Amino acid sequence: MKNSETIWDLVDAKKAIFEALSDRVWGMPEIAYTEYRSVAEHTVTLKQQGFRVTENVAGIPTAVMGEAGEGGPVIAILGEYDALPGLSQEAGVAEPRPLPGDGHGHGCGHNLLGSAAMLAATAIKDWLAETGTPGRVRYYGCPAEEGGAAKSFMAREGAFNNVDIAITWHPASFTEVARAHSLANTRMDFKFTGRASHASAAPHLGRSALDAVELMNVGVNYMREHMPSDARIHYAMLDSGGIAPNVVQAAAAVRYAIRARDLAGMLALNERVKKIAEGAALMTETKVAISIMSAVSNLLPNRPLEEAMQRNIERLGPIPFDDADRAFAAKIQATLSENDINNDYARVGVVRKPDTPLCDFIVPLDVRGEPMVGSTDVGDVSWVMPTVQAHAATHAIGTPGHSWQITSQGKMAAAHKGLVYVAKAMAATAVDLINDETLMARAKKDHQDRIGKTPYVCPIPTDVRPPLQPRRDAA
Repeated sequence: MKNSETIWDLVDAKKAIFEALSDRVWGMPEIAYTEYRSVAEHTVTLKQQGFRVTENVAGIPTAVMGEAGEGGPVIAILGEYDALPGLSQEAGVAEPRPLPGDGHGHGCGHNLLGSAAMLAATAIKDWLAETGTPGRVRYYGCPAEEGGAAKSFMAREGAFNNVDIAITWHPASFTEVARAHSLANTRMDFKFTGRASHASAAPHLGRSALDAVELMNVGVNYMREHMPSDARIHYAMLDSGGIAPNVVQAAAAVRYAIRARDLAGMLALNERVKKIAEGAALMTETKVAISIMSAVSNLLPNRPLEEAMQRNIERLGPIPFDDADRAFAAKIQATLSENDINNDYARVGVVRKPDTPLCDFIVPLDVRGEPMVGSTDVGDVSWVMPTVQAHAATHAIGTPGHSWQITSQGKMAAAHKGLVYVAKAMAATAVDLINDETLMARAKKDHQDRIGKTPYVCPIPTDVRPPLQPRRDAA
């Protein structure tokens, strides 16, 4: 497909640079707040492309911002580059084959996410320069989306305060304007302290922190019956107290993820979970220390932006996958269950198409599937400014998120095509906003109408700092 649109031509002119950036980041998977090599790659590329670069954004050493242009409105393009633990995988292989190393992998496609976002920002920069149009574009390289809530910390510190519009995307099975539906989410740690003793000779002298954790878990499980059906609570043991059963465990810790449809619902659930922890401590005569690790807000929609992005996606048409792309996607689908594939179609509300390993169509804007909702720190950005998000097909339909199959597909030609495609959709939407003051005003009014009665308050307390990690070579 060859487009006459100037902005799309500008994307095509530099796509090879950003496909290579994506592949390099894929090859250096780094988890939350350890993305030192990945941010260095993004920083070098920003400088090579002529952006004015700000490092250490909001005091986070793995966050970066590049700006270009003068005057006019400010459009933010949001990128990410963090990986996940336990999803190491050889690229282009349709079977589990972990690579040697630390076991991390780009099982959510953030190597693509950051590279496509910067490609879009670069095309906008070049368009502003070529046309002499007033306006500024900013690329925000955001770490730690996977559980670290970096954008929430950045929003709390005012990193986005003077931006007019934010645009972003996420790799997906289907091409669509992303539905602005996510759950507010708090990650909270509960550390219980008791008293050690000989578990047989003097059990009456011990006070078990592990008992307290187990009682807390039981209490929360009973609470599940009495909370909204779309809320979610999950937990993971951080410290079970040791491996000696003949010692009463003096310390134990558990981390909870508490999710709800909106901030108010999440905060209410937080307090109920805290009371259960305090009750568990009371029952076991232990003490509990409660601390918030991170938190994110629910996404706010913006109808004018969603309509504008949908128009650009429809003008682009489906992603131009070829037979080789479809052949490998079919091999990936062979590793999946029928439920995996049916579940993916149900999520977007589209009838299943037989013999369709890759999405060769565009999901209509107002089609609504079954809600299968996670959380994202893009939610906090959407409370600060009007925000829109695209999904672009980069992997086989049915591929579960956070899986080795996502990692395997992250360097394939199909993924690169999705990267370039969505950069065009984002860049064209930004150009529409810069050129059309009415569209910009409508987007801002929609946003103001949504937050007018409930202004944004960051869900992370002011005394909580991001859990920054040292460089490996400095540890």
